[in-house]
Amino acid sequence: MIKVHLRLLIFMCSFSLFAQDYFPSNTGVIAHNTNYTAFTNATIHVSPTEVLDQATLLIKDGKVVKVGTSVKLPNNTTKVDLSGKTIYPSFIDLYTTFGIEKPKRGGDGPQYGPSRSGFYWNDHIMPEQDVMSQFKYDEKSASELHQLGFGVVNTHIPDGVVRGTGALIALNNNADNAMRIVDGKISQHLSFSKSVKSRQRYPSSIMGSMALLRQMYLDAKWYADGHIETKDLSLEALNKNKNLLQIFDAGSRANLMRADKVGDAFNVQYTILGGGDEYERINEVKQTNATIILPIDFQLAYDVEDPFYANTLSLSAMRSWNQEPHNPRLLAENGINFALTTHGLKSKKTFTSNLQKAIENGLSKQKALEALTTIPAALMGKSDVLGSLKTGSYANFLITNGDIFDKKTVLYENWVQGTPHIINNKHITNIDGQYTFNLAGETYQLTLSESTKKPKAKVELKDKSLGAKISYKADWINLTFKTTDTTANTFIRVVANTANSKTLNGKAILANGIALPFVAEQTPKEETANTEAEKDEERAAKAPFMSPITYPNLAYGFTKKPKSETLLFKNATVWTNEKDGILEHTDVLIKDGKISKIGKNLSHNKARVIDATGKHLTAGIIDEHSHIAAASINEGGQNSSAEVTIEDVIDDEAIDIYRNLAGGVTSIQILHGSANPIGGRSAIIKLKWGEAAEDLIYDDAPKFIKFALGENVKQSRSRTNTRFPQSRMGVEQVFVDYFTRAKAYDALKKSGQPYRKDIEMETLAEILNGERFISCHSYVQSEINMLMKVAEQFDFTINTFTHILEGYKVADKMKAHGVGGSTFSDWWAYKYEVNDAIPYNAAIMHNAGVTVAINSDDAEMSRRLNQEAAKSVKYGGISEEEAWKFVTSNPAKLLHLDDKVGSLKVGKDADVVLWTDHPLSIYAKAEKTIIEGVTYFDLARDKQLQEAIKTEKSELINLMLQDKNKGLKTQPVKRKEDKLMHCDTMDAHVH
Repeated sequence: MIKVHLRLLIFMCSFSLFAQDYFPSNTGVIAHNTNYTAFTNATIHVSPTEVLDQATLLIKDGKVVKVGTSVKLPNNTTKVDLSGKTIYPSFIDLYTTFGIEKPKRGGDGPQYGPSRSGFYWNDHIMPEQDVMSQFKYDEKSASELHQLGFGVVNTHIPDGVVRGTGALIALNNNADNAMRIVDGKISQHLSFSKSVKSRQRYPSSIMGSMALLRQMYLDAKWYADGHIETKDLSLEALNKNKNLLQIFDAGSRANLMRADKVGDAFNVQYTILGGGDEYERINEVKQTNATIILPIDFQLAYDVEDPFYANTLSLSAMRSWNQEPHNPRLLAENGINFALTTHGLKSKKTFTSNLQKAIENGLSKQKALEALTTIPAALMGKSDVLGSLKTGSYANFLITNGDIFDKKTVLYENWVQGTPHIINNKHITNIDGQYTFNLAGETYQLTLSESTKKPKAKVELKDKSLGAKISYKADWINLTFKTTDTTANTFIRVVANTANSKTLNGKAILANGIALPFVAEQTPKEETANTEAEKDEERAAKAPFMSPITYPNLAYGFTKKPKSETLLFKNATVWTNEKDGILEHTDVLIKDGKISKIGKNLSHNKARVIDATGKHLTAGIIDEHSHIAAASINEGGQNSSAEVTIEDVIDDEAIDIYRNLAGGVTSIQILHGSANPIGGRSAIIKLKWGEAAEDLIYDDAPKFIKFALGENVKQSRSRTNTRFPQSRMGVEQVFVDYFTRAKAYDALKKSGQPYRKDIEMETLAEILNGERFISCHSYVQSEINMLMKVAEQFDFTINTFTHILEGYKVADKMKAHGVGGSTFSDWWAYKYEVNDAIPYNAAIMHNAGVTVAINSDDAEMSRRLNQEAAKSVKYGGISEEEAWKFVTSNPAKLLHLDDKVGSLKVGKDADVVLWTDHPLSIYAKAEKTIIEGVTYFDLARDKQLQEAIKTEKSELINLMLQDKNKGLKTQPVKRKEDKLMHCDTMDAHVH
């Protein structure tokens, strides 16, 4: 009868709450309910920090009227006794696509211009997109979210770099959309991903997306200041949305840092969707001051039963599985604000179990509740109506039989805007626990679990398990279990009342038909820690093993970042690359990251002395042309991408950094690819293994940009691209056109008149003004001549021709122009335009007076550039000392870094390598590679780490096997092949 009255109350309330009073009624008589509903005798979590015992929650018209321990109830109040029950605020998910159809992909084929009129020039910028124009309430999905405890979600259209506005929706299945919409424009959404609906090629990389966002913000201000006469609906919308919560879909720790970098440049503080790997660089993440929307899509253990597959699994993959569940705890411990989301889960049903796993791994329950209630509410400026149960808040709450985060807790009801959504029947008594009972002289142990869901029973007699079946409804259980009689299938059937959850009373019918009284007493639970803080402390103490985080967090990382030392190398063969040449039996003192002294019989009382007898000490190798350690290489969506920079996409966890250190490399220029005539800006980095991406970049580095000529840019090997240029003549025209525009842009800028800041034109103007240098991908002499003539037409000099495999044909002209050559030692005939390449190229250019470097353009070859340099001794008779300069001082000169690196000279950076043998020998190994006095590679440490890696992998494999033995799901091992990319790898063009 109580249930009938409650349903009637809810039905009557629905008219008052959800029927718009100015709507006509064609379905019946309009009724208005003015009653209150009071939930009494409950434990109420008013907020994560305020808990009331034996309290009352009073609601009316979908709002909280009062909450407290002594609430005076109006006469017209319906009471609901919740003795033994607990109330929590319902959860909020800040990042969903609830009620939005998955965007459908557009047609095939390339598109280089916009497809829309009256909007921004790039189709992937859509701030005008309104989620409500596509929203359709999904009752099925809402019900799934109800079961997880969610009452409100923020939804958006997951399509585009700028995706438009999000809406805050109450998951009220009994309301209409007008009432469900808490706020129709609560947020603006951004990402690095293009719209699937448009075929516009640009941007085709992360760095392209970053450049596009920067230009968009510049254009929005220019538009807001009234400088653009035409209508741009996108920029108008962007300016209108700037005060909304700005949510950026990053999806990884590295992209989180990149998004924050863009935001900081324009004073925009993003709330960022993370990737669950923030723990790897927790200090850097904290410095962003961003609130993280945190997915908890934890990986399954790998199936490592087969030793072969287990051996192919990388340590970083194994660590990710082990460390990810600790991420929420580490964020909380470091004071980083975060909200939890269901985003990224293949099945939302795993949200609860993953959250419980995070708590098992040390996340406090208070922080978990904050991340689901008060934090998202505060971010949206809705703390007055959401996230807590204070007076005036929406009546969005959960009714449970206990701790919401406990595995055994049952969620009964999820009330949204004062409307209940029934999850489980709260009138069924929870009888989970262990019981003892006696029948016919035998003592049995009974364990009941999941009694309010799908009840399970286990009966034991003298530590022997007996097969048991159970059904439970209407406060009665029917239990049948098989006896120990092995001669026949004999059973005992028990029928017991569960009105008292501590005791089961009823009758048992034995196998012989005799009925006996049945009383099963529940075994009292052991007392545990009293306060929630004590419980959290206890959980933390019992937290599962966490593999140590290293810098970077993969094999061969440092447990602590290494520091600069005072080092004294004694009795080495020192290759100075200066006028002193090669010095035998010489000492070198390194102090404060610099080369302090070079001489004989040096001493220093605080230095770590390294015996270098029989060994060679050189400057670190410098690779002028590389593509390692970058998340993307080409931005090929346009024929010029001067606005993009590789500095945006440095991958500080690239294992190639360590491998290059093992080959004696200390500095590299990471070049943009050769997809277009005017490529992107370079990143010149030191290989400081373990440091964050920004800290790898040279301080005050010279500015470089990649240009390209030949087959790649005219797309000879592409059957789909139709972008201009399509011929070598067209390539020249691109350069002339862009530099003509840049010259006009620079003149306007210098005139003092207002001008629209264009990042692309700014970069090209830097070239005209001698502030940025060109490193150009080149092969054939005709095009080499062409670009030098274009440069001379606009009064600047090409800095470096890279590849330059026909440089020997035009070495005299290169010398006259003042351009250097960075080439391969002996690559040829790998495509048509290198058919005339010869291994004597480097020697011929060098002998003509050109500054020559040997580069790698290849992740594998960069580890043995010392051997590549040696080939010039064989091909061309270059002296050993000059050949060594091809990979040290000469690339330093080409990169305008020779005042810092490239030779051993007092005052220069202490970027040095100690070799076990002659550095040009195939037998030589880099024993120590040191950058600014920090030892980033040590051969002895490397051997120790190899053993440590085996031990750690063995520990993690055992933990994974334990998961499988527990019956938990696992995932198969998938081998990931390394990509060794260079300019002429087709994959590099689409990367």
